[in-house]
Amino acid sequence: MGEAVLGPKVGRKAMVWGAILGTLPDLDVLIPLDGPVEDFVYHRGFSHSLFLLALVAPLIAWLITRIHPDSRHRFREWWLLVFLVLETGVLLDLLTIYGTQILWPFGTTPLAWPVLFIIDPLFTLPMIVGVSMAWLMSKKGSLGHRLNAAGLAIAMVYLGWAFGAREFVNHSVRQRLEAQGVRSEQLISTPTPFNTLLWRFVGIDGDRYFETYASIFDGDIPLVVAHYPRNLELLDGLEGHPPVAKLRWFTRGFYAASRVEDDIVMTDLRMGSEPNYVFSFTIAKAATPHSMPVPDVQREVDIDWRDLRWVWQRIWEPTPPSAS
Repeated sequence: MGEAVLGPKVGRKAMVWGAILGTLPDLDVLIPLDGPVEDFVYHRGFSHSLFLLALVAPLIAWLITRIHPDSRHRFREWWLLVFLVLETGVLLDLLTIYGTQILWPFGTTPLAWPVLFIIDPLFTLPMIVGVSMAWLMSKKGSLGHRLNAAGLAIAMVYLGWAFGAREFVNHSVRQRLEAQGVRSEQLISTPTPFNTLLWRFVGIDGDRYFETYASIFDGDIPLVVAHYPRNLELLDGLEGHPPVAKLRWFTRGFYAASRVEDDIVMTDLRMGSEPNYVFSFTIAKAATPHSMPVPDVQREVDIDWRDLRWVWQRIWEPTPPSAS
């Protein structure tokens, strides 16, 4: 984005500042908080606010012109560069399942419109190639700048495809779930790792949840829907425990509990796949009549990356239906 706005006029400085500013909102991970749950739920908070970033954009642009006195006459162009880099960066975060507080402070509920996995080579590689060519060819006329623009254009076309794929698969899955008599109070979808061809769906139905997968090549085949208990009774008496309240708020209801030996674990069902989830937290110890909160909450991580091989196979080969 930095190259697209100012590359031909200020050279590689535009790309350098674009990289710095693109990283800036995510530096909130360096802010020490109270524990792993707080680190989890408050990431992409105030630093990703469209309003706050719009307010600081002119200040950052002014600082840049102080650092580069030879371009002080380009203050408005630097302002545009800063604004676009910051705003488009957090809007892209909105397009993943994690959740982003883009409306802070007027609304603090994390919003998500998941059309991309957090890493998608088909979205990222065209921009990497384009900006690399612009960097290498910065002194060879406008060809590098045009290649950077082409990379951005290809990425935006792919993003448009991702929106279309999401709507197509969502419509198909809702119809198939209804035909199969599968009910849900809440339903979310997200692309599986590194692609937009296979999508994972999670539905909440009272004290249980289900998981299913759908490829854009499935047609009208029945979905394989696997149901699991949410074990909400394990959270009885923990309603006032801050980690529990924060996870309920952040997951927007897509959570479950489990017992691992004497530990009560609370899991965000949106990120990962059964039974491997990215964000699970030990929040209590099992006891009678109710679980006892633990002061030192721990994050539990147990990811089996071998499942990725199944993702590629499932894109092309529909799984035969089975009882759930």
